[in-house]
Amino acid sequence: MKLNIRLDHNSIKFKTWLYFILFAGFLMILLWVLQVLFLNNFYDVMKDEQTQRVAKSIEIDYQQKNTGKFLKSVENISNSNDMFIYVVSYDGKTMYFKPSEDATGAQYYADQIDTVNNAMLKKNSDSAYLRIKSADDSKDVLAYGALLKAKDKSPLLIYIFSPLWPVSSTIDILTNQLVYVTFISLLVACLISFYLSIRITRPIRTITRSAERLGRGEYGIIFRGGHYTEINNLADTLTQASIELEKSDMLQKDLIANVSHDLRTPLTMIKSYAEMIRDLSGDNPAKREQHLQVIIDETDRLNSLVGDLLSISRLQSGKMVLEKSDFNITHAAESIINTYKIMEIDEGYTFNFNSKVNFIVNGDEEKIKQVISNLFTNAIKFAGEDKTVNVTIKRKGRVVLCKIEDHGIGIAAEELDHVWERYYRASSNMARPAEGSGLGLSIVKEILTLHKVDFGVESTEGKGTTFWFELPYVKTGK
Repeated sequence: MKLNIRLDHNSIKFKTWLYFILFAGFLMILLWVLQVLFLNNFYDVMKDEQTQRVAKSIEIDYQQKNTGKFLKSVENISNSNDMFIYVVSYDGKTMYFKPSEDATGAQYYADQIDTVNNAMLKKNSDSAYLRIKSADDSKDVLAYGALLKAKDKSPLLIYIFSPLWPVSSTIDILTNQLVYVTFISLLVACLISFYLSIRITRPIRTITRSAERLGRGEYGIIFRGGHYTEINNLADTLTQASIELEKSDMLQKDLIANVSHDLRTPLTMIKSYAEMIRDLSGDNPAKREQHLQVIIDETDRLNSLVGDLLSISRLQSGKMVLEKSDFNITHAAESIINTYKIMEIDEGYTFNFNSKVNFIVNGDEEKIKQVISNLFTNAIKFAGEDKTVNVTIKRKGRVVLCKIEDHGIGIAAEELDHVWERYYRASSNMARPAEGSGLGLSIVKEILTLHKVDFGVESTEGKGTTFWFELPYVKTGK
């Protein structure tokens, strides 16, 4: 198991490193393509646009300026652009010529004039724009020639030559430069990716070690995050899961302990009284009936406990489905109270039912009856010396409020939130023997939570406790 985890971490580190290097390599390739392969075409396009823009500017200046100012303007344009410009009068006299750095260069451009003239004659046009290619592409030139005409001015011939070969030397320089840039960039990428892979995987390794401890049953572990939000969120989630597992483990142990205790008592009683019937009271009808009644009572208690366990299990597993309908909660509560009327005669209890009208509510009638029964039974157990239980049903706006109140010793304020837990009994009630499965209030909570309604408990020590819940009001019945 440890080997697999270590390999997983190495895989994450390697992939982080690899992806970063591949990304850096992709950027380098893109830079090479843009700077080396596309630079030539880009340079050609830019020179093309520049040459046409200069030609247009010269034509406008010729139309608007006299010859002296026009030639001065041509000189300024020639000096500010990497171009060679010839201005020739219609009779063949050279009026302006920007000489080359050397005679060979000057002669090369002079030799191209005839090529431009032939292009103009071939097009039968006053202007021509063309690319003059050399034998090895190292002396390619963009050439433009035009006949300039203006009113009251002698026609002029203008030739513009824009060399393209500087880009070749530029590409050579960039290529050498990119070799160094690529090497340095990949080296930096390796260092950064190595650092990032360690930074990312270190907290993951820590979380994995903590998860291994959690898997061995060490609950309540605090998971530590790292430098990234996602890892911190993972650590917080696992920490919460660890805390919940610890709570669940404690509840499970308590459940087993309490169920074992609750089952052992009636089982012991059943066995003991069965042995008594066998050994002592088998021939004594009165004693036999008494002992058999104890066995029946304890069996009922076992049956009730198993039924409550089944109910809470189904509720908490989400397998129980509510069958909601409109029903008369007043009649439902009254029918439950009536089943306990015998206790008023035999044991001196007083049950007060307060409801002025019949209220129709929406919910699962059988489940709500179980809620009322559990709360009513709980109130009877802790009714106090006056043995009085009050049940009140009344409307409260858009809901119907049901309250079950006893006058017992009450529950401490700090313990109210725990009364819904399985097998919980408030410390003030610990001294009072009370039969039951210990799951009644937990079942009440699960049913009411499933109904998505408000419920709660109010208590004052020495005065009593009131449990209450609400259901959606539908109408008032007859």
